[in-house]
Amino acid sequence: MKSYRKELVINTKERVELINITDQVETALAESGIKEGLCLVNAMHITASVFINDHERGLWQDYRNWLEKLAPHEPTSQYYHNLTGEDNGDAHLKRQIMGREVVVAVTGGKLDFGPWEQIFYGEFDGRRRKRVLIKIIGE
Repeated sequence: MKSYRKELVINTKERVELINITDQVETALAESGIKEGLCLVNAMHITASVFINDHERGLWQDYRNWLEKLAPHEPTSQYYHNLTGEDNGDAHLKRQIMGREVVVAVTGGKLDFGPWEQIFYGEFDGRRRKRVLIKIIGE
């Protein structure tokens, strides 16, 4: 069995962003030479997420609205976590809702997706350098 590891570096301009990283994951898969196996993609930060869904503008706005209702950023005083001097208590909760990682089957050297599925990075406390791990195992 072979193993391949790659890190993506993400620098967001906004505090909250949803970014399609499918192309970068597909590039890593091609670099790996692995034809059959599994591809893990995970956010290496506790205020970011990796998830699978459709790339549709209305859905992205729905996500943003829904997440802000579930864990609003303001007032920052509502989060005990922010008593440490942070202002990102909401970002930790948003990450928990959206998930840490995804695993996608690799078949015939391709990501084995269902219809419309793509991989996304969700940033909830951005404007600084963050990393995403891609780990591919197989043959």
